[in-house]
Amino acid sequence: MFYDDLPRLTVFGDVADLGHYTPLPEDWVVGVSDIVGSTDAVAAGKYKTVNMIGAAVISAQINTAGGRAFPYVFGGDGAAFAHPPEFAAEAAQALGAVQAWAQAEFGMGLRVGLYSVADIRAAGLDVAVARYAVSEGVDYAMFAGGGVSWAEAQMKAGAETVPPVPAGTQPDLTGLSCRWSHMKARNGTILSLLLSPEDGVEPDRFGTVVEAVLAEVAHLERGGHPAPPEGPGTGWPPAGATLEAHASHGGRGVAARKRQVLFETLIAWILIKTGIKLGGFDPTHYRRTVGGNADFRKFDDGLKMTIDCDAGTVSRLRSVLEDARADGIARYGIHTQDEAMMTCIVPSIMDDTHVHFIDGAAGGYTQASVELKSG
Repeated sequence: MFYDDLPRLTVFGDVADLGHYTPLPEDWVVGVSDIVGSTDAVAAGKYKTVNMIGAAVISAQINTAGGRAFPYVFGGDGAAFAHPPEFAAEAAQALGAVQAWAQAEFGMGLRVGLYSVADIRAAGLDVAVARYAVSEGVDYAMFAGGGVSWAEAQMKAGAETVPPVPAGTQPDLTGLSCRWSHMKARNGTILSLLLSPEDGVEPDRFGTVVEAVLAEVAHLERGGHPAPPEGPGTGWPPAGATLEAHASHGGRGVAARKRQVLFETLIAWILIKTGIKLGGFDPTHYRRTVGGNADFRKFDDGLKMTIDCDAGTVSRLRSVLEDARADGIARYGIHTQDEAMMTCIVPSIMDDTHVHFIDGAAGGYTQASVELKSG
């Protein structure tokens, strides 16, 4: 298949070069989602819920795909993905199910949309994709061409393309969890950054800005990865236990599922704290792999990063970004906080293919988008 044949990039800086991207086939579809009122929800302290719903969109698509690889990207309060045409109907069903679930479980609206690549190109934009390998077991899709942003704008404008599902429909969110503790800044600041090209800017000019941003963080340990080399920490009971119960109760009741989650996480916490191996599960290796598999930086019609950095790096980044904005090349938004957080999709703890989405723990990408839009 098309996506299976794409090469894996191993140097993150290569994502700024559009020569590494391949246009999606004309008959593919692009799915997008966005939480209604996410900024207000984050201000009310519901940042974990916002991230959980955003990751749920991807989780439902992964489970529906049944092991088939496809491109997707996590954006904090939303997500984007693409599928070949023969899977469009089941992708729409999974989107509708998450939409119904978010409303029923949390009272939160979720915009969703599914658009053809042909329509995107007819609008004068494109969707091209690359694969960046963060580890031997996991790679993430990078999107370029402006087409995902166009799809998001259509969705927000009310171009409904996903039919509603019956009330009570449960998405398959197997593996979706939020068990790790927040990751405190080791260098002083967790910085969430969104950088997007201005309309009509030549890709090479924007790519030069991306390269300048990456050069400013190159001196940071592991490029500013918020997770320590040994992986994130964990406490008990986990702060995300109730959210995980909402994601996985399957209609059996949140309270009962939460008790089960608390029991499972207690066992995991003991194993991780002691390092004891059980039934082939190596907690030390697993914890290290969690950090290695995380998506703390990505390209989605622009650069997105949540990094652990010092005040000097923040200042230098602002200077680069302000110059790019003054030159009419790019617009940006940043948000600083003391911690990063992680939301996970773990189909199995017995292999190294689990994926982990990083965002700032006090609004992150959602708050950064406020400055991006105002700029």
